[in-house]
Amino acid sequence: MPETPIPADEAERLQEMDDLQVLNPALEPELQAVATLAARICGAPIALVNLVGGKRQHFKGRVGIALSGVDRDSGFCPYTVFDRELLEVTDALTDPRFQEDPLVAGEPHVRYYVGVPMISSRGHALGTVCLFDHRPRRLTPEQHQVLRVLAANATMLLELRGHAREAERVTRSLREVQELKAQFLRTINHELRTPMTSIRSYLHLLEEDEGLDELTRDRFLQVVERNTTHLMDLLDELLLLASLNAGTAVFTPGRADLADIARRAVDAVAGEAEGREHSLRLDAPAGAQVRVDAGRLEHALRHVLSNAIKFTPPGGSIDVAVSRDPVPTLEIRDTGIAVGVEDLEHVFEDFYRASNAEEQAIAGLGIGLAITSKIVRWHGGVARMENEEHGGIHVTLTLPVPAPRTAQDAP
Repeated sequence: MPETPIPADEAERLQEMDDLQVLNPALEPELQAVATLAARICGAPIALVNLVGGKRQHFKGRVGIALSGVDRDSGFCPYTVFDRELLEVTDALTDPRFQEDPLVAGEPHVRYYVGVPMISSRGHALGTVCLFDHRPRRLTPEQHQVLRVLAANATMLLELRGHAREAERVTRSLREVQELKAQFLRTINHELRTPMTSIRSYLHLLEEDEGLDELTRDRFLQVVERNTTHLMDLLDELLLLASLNAGTAVFTPGRADLADIARRAVDAVAGEAEGREHSLRLDAPAGAQVRVDAGRLEHALRHVLSNAIKFTPPGGSIDVAVSRDPVPTLEIRDTGIAVGVEDLEHVFEDFYRASNAEEQAIAGLGIGLAITSKIVRWHGGVARMENEEHGGIHVTLTLPVPAPRTAQDAP
């Protein structure tokens, strides 16, 4: 059997069908109606609205046949798509292109075919409106014209459905953005107002009550300083997130041992973990060499650890492990609260707060894991989160194997 021809615009043609989200076996009611109309007007036992994909042909409307599709290299329609013109085969048994085709040699024993290409508004032939018969025959010019009109209408319906799906997706995304914006405003209001209110109250006490003893004044000033530091840290994180999104964050990569980075991050949060009575363990054998901005990567890991500390009940455990095979990897496991399945795919998005954070009123802007993911991705790595089988969270940060040392590497 001759090799199936491939159109010159194949890549663009397939991309358009991918954009329209139409390459699936599901029947479309409107296209089913087109196939029914074509069969009745032309008196054919079999009619199709057939989209020719990369490997399969998908029957989006069909009459007189139970198949939902066939392989790309079977049948007549790929030739119609290739030629971009009406193709009529009056007797398939006399045409060397189709004599051995499964649709001719076996069920449904096709002898006659006529197909009209479905040319999209971008100029690509996406498929055909076609007819089959079990006997040789020929359509009239008027019937040919009917098929051309039906093919044009089928194409328009296909594009309208695709654009409607895209509009629905955009609408849904805009709605999610609005919800995220509202949540962010609520969160930022709380995160900023609480320390600001505390600072204002203690400063008012310091101003109004001249009889405070020195120890009390020092304690009040420490509260003011702690809340001021918290506010500055929040602003620094927001500015870092903005610079990462804009691609303006400064990175200074150099050779480093992943174990050293993990150790510094664990030491930085050790006091916080101890205050929550957490068991914080580190397994970090030396030798996992990476080429990274060590400060940025440590910052990313500290966010993961702080998150684990916040969501792990008192008395729980947090384990950090470093490995180098097959690629340098950081793994953080905790015995904290599992994340809902619907939240897992969003936890690394900007300002996203999982439902368990909202339900338990756990503080945070929802930017720590977003910053982590962006820093890891800048290094060519990947951040992942999943629920442990028996409870808890497992976060994995993988990094690429560094290239051989060069003269430009930082010491």
